[in-house]
Formats: sequence, C-alpha cells, structure tokens
Amino acid sequence: MEITTEQLAEAIFKMVKQNAGIKKFKALDLQKAMMEMYPGAVDKQMVKDAIRINIDSERLVYTYFGGSFIEIPHEEAAAN
Repeated sequence: MEITTEQLAEAIFKMVKQNAGIKKFKALDLQKAMMEMYPGAVDKQMVKDAIRINIDSERLVYTYFGGSFIEIPHEEAAAN
C-alpha cells in the first residue's frame, strides 16, 4: 500500500486530534504509530516531513513540558 506525505500528515493530525487532552505525543511516538499503521509504506523521513507539514500549516504545534510534544494548538482564554 502506498501513501503520500500529505495523506500521512492527515493521519497524524487525526490521531493527535482524537487524543487531545488524553495523550500527548512525542515525535517518536507518532513515528512508531505511523510505521505500525502503514508497515513498509512509511519511513522516518516521511513521518518527519508529514509532521513538518502540520506544524508549518499551524494545524499542530510543538509544546514543551519537560519534553517536546506535538499537540493541537490551544485556545487561550484571554484570546476570547
């Protein structure tokens, strides 16, 4: 099965969104999950590129709490 980097980016976004507030993902967690989900079709660089697509489009952001995590951007209460 072949998958494009854009499709992989969408799969990563959905996984992070479904687990928002439940689990925080490190880049390595996402890499392992995507390699299990798409065995043989995904490599480390492809996952890095897909994460970069999500970060660059601001669909996902890096957060730092004793480590680097990838999450959905938070709505700040003061912004409302």
